[in-house]
Amino acid sequence: MEKGGGGVTEKVSEVAVDGGTGGVAKGNASIKNEFLTTKEKFHEFIDSKEEKGCDDDKDKQRTAAFAEEPASKKLKLEMEEKSKGWKHDGKRPRGQNKSRPHVKPTTYDDKQLCPSVLKENRKCNFGDKCRFYHDVAAYMATKPSDVGKNCYLYDTFGKCFYGITCRFAKAHTSPDFKSTENEDLVKAYADRKVVKNSLDKDLQIRLRKHLVPFEKSAKYLKTIVKDQQPGKQSGNGDAPAAQISVQSPTAEGVLTSTVPGTEANTETKIPMKTVGPLTDADVIKLRPCEKKQVDFQDKLYLAPLTTCGNLPFRRVCKRFGADITCGEMAMCTNLLQGQQSEWALLKRHESEDLFGVQVEGCFPDTMTRCAELINDHIDVDFVDINSGCPIDLVYKKGGGCGLMTRTRKFEQIVRGMNYVLDVPLTVKIRTGVQEKSCIAHKLIPEMKQWGVSMITLHGRSREQRYTKLADWGYINTCSQLASPIPLFGNGDILSYEDAMKARETGVSGVMIARGALIKPWIFTEVKERRHWDISSSERLDILRDFSNYGLEHWGSDTRGLEKTRSFLLEWLSFLCRYIPVGLLERAPQRINERPPYYMGRDYLESLMASQHVGDWVKISEMLLGPVPKNFNFLPKHKANAYK
Repeated sequence: MEKGGGGVTEKVSEVAVDGGTGGVAKGNASIKNEFLTTKEKFHEFIDSKEEKGCDDDKDKQRTAAFAEEPASKKLKLEMEEKSKGWKHDGKRPRGQNKSRPHVKPTTYDDKQLCPSVLKENRKCNFGDKCRFYHDVAAYMATKPSDVGKNCYLYDTFGKCFYGITCRFAKAHTSPDFKSTENEDLVKAYADRKVVKNSLDKDLQIRLRKHLVPFEKSAKYLKTIVKDQQPGKQSGNGDAPAAQISVQSPTAEGVLTSTVPGTEANTETKIPMKTVGPLTDADVIKLRPCEKKQVDFQDKLYLAPLTTCGNLPFRRVCKRFGADITCGEMAMCTNLLQGQQSEWALLKRHESEDLFGVQVEGCFPDTMTRCAELINDHIDVDFVDINSGCPIDLVYKKGGGCGLMTRTRKFEQIVRGMNYVLDVPLTVKIRTGVQEKSCIAHKLIPEMKQWGVSMITLHGRSREQRYTKLADWGYINTCSQLASPIPLFGNGDILSYEDAMKARETGVSGVMIARGALIKPWIFTEVKERRHWDISSSERLDILRDFSNYGLEHWGSDTRGLEKTRSFLLEWLSFLCRYIPVGLLERAPQRINERPPYYMGRDYLESLMASQHVGDWVKISEMLLGPVPKNFNFLPKHKANAYK
C-alpha cells in the first residue's frame, strides 16, 4: 500500500512463532511467554468466540468470501489476459487494485429518495423522467433496516440533515415519516460553524469558468526572467527564481521594482503606475516578520497522512493532545479546477486550533495561483509544500521528492507562494532521493534565504521508503543548519521514549505519522511521559468516536455509513499492529518490530490484534452494523491483510 504526503508504504512479511513456547522469530516484538500462541490456535480462538445471535451459515459464507477472490474479478482478469494476449511470463500488470470490481456508492440502495423530497418537498426539475423515489412510503418499504437506535447527528446538533434516509432514522422520525428537531440544540448550533473551508458553489463555478482573478500571482510570475546567457543554463533546464526587492516611490507617483537583468550585477527597473495617494502597503511589501506568526516550538505535529489523515481521524488525535494538524495532501491543479473531492481535504474542524493545508505541485504558476486561492478563500494558519512524497505518480511529474532535485523550480515555487501568502509557508522534505546521496543539508541553507518559516525532515530517502530506520543523526545535523528556522524531525516515533530521544537531537519539535496510526493516544503518552496500558474497551470507544465523527463528516445515510466503514477498515489495518503494554516482555514497542501471534487479556483485545480483514470487518460491524451484500471493498482490504 502506498500513501503520499507523509503517508505509508510498507511491506511486512508474516512470521510465525516457534510453537508458541516463547521462541520469537527475528524482527518480532518481545511478548511474555504466557500470551504467545500460533497462527492456527489464534484463529481457532477468534472463530470460536462469535457474537451471540450470529447465523452460522451466513458466517461460513462470509468466511469463504474472504478466503478467495470474487468470481467476477477472476473472470475479468481471464478475459483481459485472453484479449491482450498476455503470457504467463510475469509481465501482466499487477497490483492490489488492478481489475478490482468497483461498486459505485449510489448502488448501496436499490433506489434512492429524490433530493427534492428531502429538501422540504421542492419541485423536482426532472419530472416524470426522475429515476428516484418520490413516494416516501414506497422508499421506506425498500430502505435497508436501521443499524442503531440513537442518531449521533440528532443527539449532537438537534436535527439530522439526512432525514428519513438516515440509517438511524427511527430516533428522529415520526410515524408519518416527518423529521423531528430538538429546538434547544438547533439554536445552540445556529450561529456556530463547526466545519470550515467548505467549497462555495459560486467559487466552484467561477473556477471552472476561469473567472477567478489571480492578480498577485500574475504580478509575481511576470518577474520570473529566464537566464538566456550561454553557458549559464542550470543542469535541469530550470530558470532562476526572481528576486523581488523592496519597492521605492518616485516623484511622479511611479513605483520601481528591481528584477535581475541579463548582465552580471545589473538591475532592470520596471515602472508600475499607481492610482491615488501612496500608502505604506504600496511602498513596502509585507515583510516575513510582519506576516501572521505561528509558534512551532516544542509542538507535537500530526503528519498529513494521505487516506488515513482525514478530518475524523484528526479529531481523534486532537483529543489526545496533538498540537498541530494538517490536511491531507491536495493536488494544486485539482484545487484550481474546483474539484469537490480535492477541496474536501482542506476542511477544518473547530477543534483544530493550529491547522494547515498541504499542497503538491511541480510548476511555479499553478502552485502560486493555488496559494493565492487558499489565502483568499479558506481559513488556515500555515500552508505546507509537499516535497517529500515518494510515490511514482507524483515523483515522475517532478513533484514531491522530485522538487528536491529541481532546485530552481523549487525556489520559484517557494518565493512565489511566499509572495502571495499572508500566513507562514512550511516545507516537508526527505533526506534525498537516493539512499546513499543525502541532499537535504544542501537545500536547507538555501530554503532559509527563500523565506521558508519551518522545515520538516523525514529521516529517510525516497529510495529507502520504510526499509531502513530513520537517520536521526542526519536530522540533528540539518537542524543545526536550519537554525534559527524551526526544523521538525519525523520517523520511527512510537513511544514517549522515542520522542524524548528525538528532542535530544536539537529539533524544534517532532512530527508523528505511523505512530499516530498505530496508537493515536501517543500524544498523551508523550506529554505525560508514560506508557499507557490502554484497555480493549477504551480502544473500542476510540473507534466508536471515529465512527461517529465519520457519520458527521461523510453522512449517516447508507452512502456515508459505508464510506465511514471503508476508512475505519483502512485505519484498523494499522491499529492491529499495536501490542498492549501489559503483554510486552520489554517496553516500549518498536515501530520496526512485527507483532507475533498472541492472545490478549480478553476476547476483544485478541480480536483487535488480528491481521485478517475478516476480523476487521467484525469490529466494524460492532460499530456500524452488518456489511451490505453489494459493498465490494473486501478484495482491496484482503490484499492489505498482512502488511
